[in-house]
Amino acid sequence: MKYFDVIIIGSGLGGLTSALIFAKEGKKVLVLEKNNQFGGCLQTFARDKTILDTGVHYIGGLAKGQNLNTLFQYLGILEDLPLKQLDQEKFDLISFENDPVEYPHAQGSKRFIEELSKYFPSYTSQIQAYIQKVEETCAAFPLYHLDSNTGYDLNVLQKSIREVMEETVSHEKLREVLLGSNFLYAGNYNDTPFYVHALSVNSYIQSAWRVIRGGSQITRLLIRQLKAHGGEVKKHQEVSELLVQDQKIYGVKTTTGEEFFSEIVISNVDLKKTLQLSPHFKKSFKQRVDKWNPGMGAFSMYLIFKPGTFPYKNYNFYHHLLPVTEGLEYTEENWPPCYMASMGLSKETEEFAESMSCMTYMRYSEVEKWKNTFHTVHSGGERGTEYEKFKKEKAERFLSVIERKFPGIRECIHSVYTSTPLSYRDYIGGEKGNMYGYEKSSSDPMLTMVSPKSKIEGLYFTGQTVNMHGILGVSLGAISTCAEILDRKELLNKIRNEA
Repeated sequence: MKYFDVIIIGSGLGGLTSALIFAKEGKKVLVLEKNNQFGGCLQTFARDKTILDTGVHYIGGLAKGQNLNTLFQYLGILEDLPLKQLDQEKFDLISFENDPVEYPHAQGSKRFIEELSKYFPSYTSQIQAYIQKVEETCAAFPLYHLDSNTGYDLNVLQKSIREVMEETVSHEKLREVLLGSNFLYAGNYNDTPFYVHALSVNSYIQSAWRVIRGGSQITRLLIRQLKAHGGEVKKHQEVSELLVQDQKIYGVKTTTGEEFFSEIVISNVDLKKTLQLSPHFKKSFKQRVDKWNPGMGAFSMYLIFKPGTFPYKNYNFYHHLLPVTEGLEYTEENWPPCYMASMGLSKETEEFAESMSCMTYMRYSEVEKWKNTFHTVHSGGERGTEYEKFKKEKAERFLSVIERKFPGIRECIHSVYTSTPLSYRDYIGGEKGNMYGYEKSSSDPMLTMVSPKSKIEGLYFTGQTVNMHGILGVSLGAISTCAEILDRKELLNKIRNEA
């Protein structure tokens, strides 16, 4: 009963997608999740009977013929996934302190160029050049287009955001607007590779969608399909050890003492945590991964509105109090440097918003004094009154900033809930509560490049810490991992043809 063809550690999107791909291939699959809720960054939670997203606020590339649409059709979840397309003229609005103009990011390359050209009429050619650069960069990664070819141009990895943007766009404010959704990937202007920006934003420019009732709908449908294909999922099963003999994996052991056996194991947990599960990894590999720096964390504030008080907006807001290129360098005095605000949706047609999720940057160092505390709904645990006071003070400061953009919002609020990088650490499992995995550097691009196939025979990696983050990045990463085990060309053909 405990022998499986494939065992997946962790039920994030990468793990569930990998599991379903193998289940569709007729493999006996088991997914082990340590927490009470499946889904990783797809998790939602309820407060005051309102569903709130932890990380996924909108998705790109879901229109017919686009990459995520094709993959979700193959996985069998698209038809039942409740979606609402965001405003095609402005799925994101970019704004700046002391500038009354709100600059739109529109869906479709042509419309994107047309809409922004209204605000920068003398720079249409540069907006076109930017879009071309984004599309060329995405084309350099075959898997982005579900192409079975492998390899990539090292030059693409070595170009920083700064280098590409300053050689493409001369107008400083236009550059800021084009980089206005930087919170999607927390890019360092001087060092983050431009491909991280391009892969993060291009699918939204193609088409942008909100998942009605939250990202956990994706989890629900993936698990339903997985079970329909004979797969199993178990929660409250934290893997404590990889079972390895003669550099070959043969199973896993959990903290409850249970053992599950398989000659193929895929880890969907943080790579550094995976390396702690076995002494059989090479010392040189551990030393390289130890050098990785976790990316920026977030302070999130969830506003639940009184019924019928706050009009629903079918787009997201990115507001900057500091220049986009300086947001990561915020100080205590000028926090928050920026924020992203996104409204929740419980049904397709709504006049008023039920809630709004507001997120800004927060370094782990700000909450490090409580690092020895642990709190989830399942595991309990409290961090103390000092921590609650810290969150309350941050929330008040954050709300005061948001109120400047949305006058009268306080009168609409029924309740406020907050989370810090500690919440991300405890629920999602990322080192120091980072949002998007580990920092990628244009000056040393190969440092964080890891093969999905480990040196332990039968052990593989997937998830945002070894691939790109985000719904699309993690989904494509799962395909990349599975393609190490299955026939790559045949798998990609199935995905394209069965959709």
